[in-house]
Amino acid sequence: MTTVHDFSVSAADGTPYPLAQHRGQVLLIVNTASRCGFTPQYEGLEALWRRHREAGLTVLGFPCNQFGAQEPGDAAEIASFCALRYDVSFPVLAKIAVNGSGADPLYAHLTRACTGLFGTRAVKWNFTKFLVGRDGRVIARFAPGTKPAALEAKIQAALAA
Repeated sequence: MTTVHDFSVSAADGTPYPLAQHRGQVLLIVNTASRCGFTPQYEGLEALWRRHREAGLTVLGFPCNQFGAQEPGDAAEIASFCALRYDVSFPVLAKIAVNGSGADPLYAHLTRACTGLFGTRAVKWNFTKFLVGRDGRVIARFAPGTKPAALEAKIQAALAA
């Protein structure tokens, strides 16, 4: 069975970023954008990362410009924005597509593994979140409006599993 650990994505600098390096960790995978109404969620994501990284949580941000062109910047602009505005220290990877024929294979897998409301596969907007267990299997999917703090119990359960 395919798991998240079977995929490699690109780091912000374009180098390969194999997700197998996170085997044994809980992942929170989020498509992000710098000019979105949900952008302040970076603060909550960073708080989760800082609070639980020693226990094995890794937050992975994937900038995406597919929703209202709300992530127009290049990798350097995105990194600067995240660092200066929200003091983000979790990995923010290369910009990707999450929907359509050009969707990154990781997101094609995530949306197959855990559908949204009414069984929809498409990511509806920026800051859709996927929680992945230590075994690389998708545990849950959370809507863009779900604040990071609301994931606390699910993350703790995944870390304890």
